[in-house]
Amino acid sequence: EGFISRINDGRPMVTLKTATTLDGRIASVQGESQWITGPEARARAHLMRARHDAVLVGIGTALADNPALTVRLPGLEVASPVRVVVDTKLQLPVTANLVITAEDVPTWLVTAKGSDDAKLKAYRDYGVEIISTPPDSDGYPDIHAVMHGLAEKGITRLLVEGGAGIAAAFLRADLVDRIAWFRAPGIIGGDGISAVAAYGLAQLHDMQRFDPVSCERFGNDWLETYWRWD
Repeated sequence: EGFISRINDGRPMVTLKTATTLDGRIASVQGESQWITGPEARARAHLMRARHDAVLVGIGTALADNPALTVRLPGLEVASPVRVVVDTKLQLPVTANLVITAEDVPTWLVTAKGSDDAKLKAYRDYGVEIISTPPDSDGYPDIHAVMHGLAEKGITRLLVEGGAGIAAAFLRADLVDRIAWFRAPGIIGGDGISAVAAYGLAQLHDMQRFDPVSCERFGNDWLETYWRWD
């Protein structure tokens, strides 16, 4: 599917992955998110990374969690995907896991053109590759340009693991082909952080719809898989 998407549409096939409570919350009001799901579900998520060429997060997730975004399953460590960070203002610290391990597992930083050259050099010194894209009307990297850039670099299957903002950006751009929704049997309530931020949906008939494909249990958690409804 990823190869076909890259050839026909000039972009990778996109899987949006999230892990929430029953009421669709990814974190508490204080930002606590580790761990909503149990070890069995997290192991399945690592296998999902191994089956994609690249994994993408926004700067919010990178700052909040300082993730490694590698595959931590015995025997599959070498299958860790390229790590992609969307960081318009170059906020990612050079001490972040994604930066200091860039020589071992590739890290690509996506930013809008015209960013600070001195900061970019610091990233490059650690082995981080910079992808510059034209900004959109709000000054953020244009998400369609990002996808075309990744396709040109050979990425066919992209796993989006970012937070609510990145999820909303991909849905707003109509770029989500598949959803992998891990659901834990707990409820945080309205104070918690939603899995998807507001992205301008005004009328119900404009809602994006997906076909349910499967539902699997991992420990006490469930993985629901949906494909885009055309």
